[in-house]
Parts: sequence; structure tokens; C-alpha cells
Amino acid sequence: MKKKFIASMLTAAMTAALLTGCGGADSGATPVEGQTNAQEDSSAQDTDGKAGADEAKGEAVTIRLFSNLPDRKNGQGLVEQMIIDEYMAENPDITIEVEALDEEAYKTKFKAYAMDGMPDVVSIWGQPAFLDEVLDAGVLAELNVDDYTDYGFIAGSLEGFKKEDKLYGLPRNTDIMLFYYNQKMFADNGWEIPETYDELMDLCTQIRASGITPIAMDGGDGWPMACFLTDILVKVAGEDYADIVSKAVASGDFTAPEIKEATQILVDSAAADMFQVGYDSQDYGTTMNLFTNGQAAMYCMGSWDCSMALNEDIVPEIRDNIRAFTMPVVEGGRGGANVIAAWNGGGYAVSANSPVQAEAIKFLNYMYQPDKLSKYGWEKGVGLSAQDQTAYLTGNETELQKQVMNILKDAESISGTPINDCGPSAFKTSIESEIQGVSNGSTSVEDFLATIGAACK
Repeated sequence: MKKKFIASMLTAAMTAALLTGCGGADSGATPVEGQTNAQEDSSAQDTDGKAGADEAKGEAVTIRLFSNLPDRKNGQGLVEQMIIDEYMAENPDITIEVEALDEEAYKTKFKAYAMDGMPDVVSIWGQPAFLDEVLDAGVLAELNVDDYTDYGFIAGSLEGFKKEDKLYGLPRNTDIMLFYYNQKMFADNGWEIPETYDELMDLCTQIRASGITPIAMDGGDGWPMACFLTDILVKVAGEDYADIVSKAVASGDFTAPEIKEATQILVDSAAADMFQVGYDSQDYGTTMNLFTNGQAAMYCMGSWDCSMALNEDIVPEIRDNIRAFTMPVVEGGRGGANVIAAWNGGGYAVSANSPVQAEAIKFLNYMYQPDKLSKYGWEKGVGLSAQDQTAYLTGNETELQKQVMNILKDAESISGTPINDCGPSAFKTSIESEIQGVSNGSTSVEDFLATIGAACK
């Protein structure tokens, strides 16, 4: 990711606001339907989604939304549902029906919809492994990029959602991977936040000796471990990360010494029992529960899970003590403490063949009004938006939110897209299915790198 991303994201205004205002999922399908069935008193809207009060009453319209957020009571799923409910209340002729599946089931069904007909509004990922083939298939509607000049999108955040300078989707988040940890558990046991990877390994040994799982890892889904590998590689390769991965994908040759070293570190970590027993087959929800139930001292996942600090289903003793740090530096590596990976991943698009395409785009644009997704996301603690959130800093944020903002404020450089999303879909499938085997030692590092390289050819 270009350096201009970090420069624009962490403007002087945001830094000042931070310093003054802040003081220094199930593995099965979960269908969800819109809860309001009313009729619109004014269906005509301008392009930013605001109702036209003087327009004539329109016909009833149903918008089908396909989402990868099955939890509608917490985090991003709650934010999405809040906006849906508000939109239907303001537009009584519009009914929004939601089908929500967890991420892996979502992506499987997305492929089926791509062949048989898409819902009107869909969740997408602005990364080559997902979006390139989707755009080649022509299933997404082009959006008017000029409509979003005043939406506060961070410079560069729309680029992953474009093809040949045409815009086909909008990003929701700015994402980074984190080690969430239980601050009270650390203090009670005298454990220190590691500054180097060797210190992390030593810490995990101490935690394991106390009878607690060191790090809860969602290894069953594949992509979280690929993101973990990315963070290690960024610490090994530093600002050369993107070039190294790009060359590997283009050539199908993953034998670069930095990639081999990072993969071996992952293997050594799993062999040292850094993760829970059975990590390589356990899913997102199971893994999070290990941490939120106090069975694991740490949990490796993205910044979107900062909402844990506001989740009342988690007991206060744990919820109020959740803090985070990023991947420690690797000895001899070129990536310093403030060199991190961040990307604009998940977002939304509209179906090219939607029978209600105009209304679907109006709803999409309503979602992205700065006082909707960006504002509500900040208030619900779901991490960082792809839009400027400066106006919403209050000083009452959770300590976890403040930490994540400081991580980005202090970043010296940012390397972008996780390695699993840098190539064609066959590569993504390969690395996410093979990474369990290399991590648990059933596949050699050499065979793993050869296999994922072959998937690029």
C-alpha cells in the first residue's frame, strides 16, 4: 500500500483530535430478514440516499442484501442492521431483505449467485484474489466515482475496488491484524508485552506452563493464519514486502529467502504450542470464545473485533481488560516496530443485473454517508473506517479504540494486502487450504511454497 495512504489517513487534524479528544461467528448459515414491512411515502431520492420530500409516492420496492455479517447484535453486523432499519423507516416503500452467512459460507454461495443471479447489494472484498474474477464476470454494477468526492474516503482506499479506472464497490474498513490480550491476566501473572518475536515465543511458553492457551488462532478458516504469516513477513522484509510478494505471484516462485524465513517462523511457532490444541480445524467463533471466556491469554484477529470491548455478552472482567499490540519485530528483520500491514478489504457493491439497481445504489450511497457506516462503526467500536472518522472522536472511546488509533498514528510505513489476497483465486484457495498442513508439520516448507507457487501459474 502506498505511503500516501498513511499520510492521508493520519492527518494533522486526526492526530490533534486523538491527542486532545482521546487523552494523549457460527460456521453455519444464518438467514436474517429485514424487520420492517411498510410502504414508502417518498421513494425518489437524490444520489446520497436522502429522501426527496416533494416527490410523489412511489411503488413498493424490495432490495435483497447478501451479507457476510451473521451477528446482527454486535459489531459490524449491528451497524449494518441499524442502517438498514433507519433506511426503511425513512423510506416506507422500501423493504430490505437480508441474507447473512459467515464468511466462508458466504464466499461459497457468492460463487453460486454469480452464476445464477446476484442479490441487489452484496458484500465484497477489494482484493485481487476475490475481485478480479468477479469483475471479469461482469456481475457488479459500475458506480459513479464523482458521487463520492465528499464522502471522506481516505486517499487510495477506493483503488482496490476499481478496474480500468472504473469503480465497482466501496470499502468499509481500514484493517490491521492484532494480538488482543487480557490486560488483567497479564498483570496478575507478571507477563510483559513482547517487543521481539523471540520474546513472544518465551511469553507463550510461560503462559502454556500456567495451564492457559497462549494464543487463540482461527486456523480452520485458513485466511487468519495467512494474515499471521503476512505480519511475520512484513517484519522480515520491511517495506520490500509488497515487491517480494508481487514478484512471487507473477512468477509462481515463492522461494525468496524472506518468504521461506517467515514460513519457518510460523512452523516453529505452532511446534512450540503457541496456539490452542486443534487450532488447525477450529473456526472463528470457537476461537474468539476461547479468549472471551478466559481460556486463552491472547487472540489473533483483525481490528474489526475491537467491538469486543463494547460487547455486553462478554463478562466485564474480560471485556474491560481487552487491549492489543501488533506483531513484534523479528531479529535481523527489516521491519521495525512501527512497520505494519494494513488494507482496505471488505465493502459493498451492487449487482449489475439487479432489477432495482437504481434503488440499490441509492441505499448503498445512504450507507456510506459519513454519519452512517463511519460514525456508527466508530461508536460501536468496530475498528477503523475507510472514511475519515476525525469528527467522531469524543474522548470517551474505549482504551482499545485509542490503542488502535495510536498504532496507526505511530506507523512509519504500511505494507498492504495480505499475502493470500495478492494473487488469483486459485492461489488464495491453495494458500488457505495448505497453510494448516505446513504449520502443523504435515507438509514441508518447501512443498508448501511449491504448491502455492503452482497455483499462480
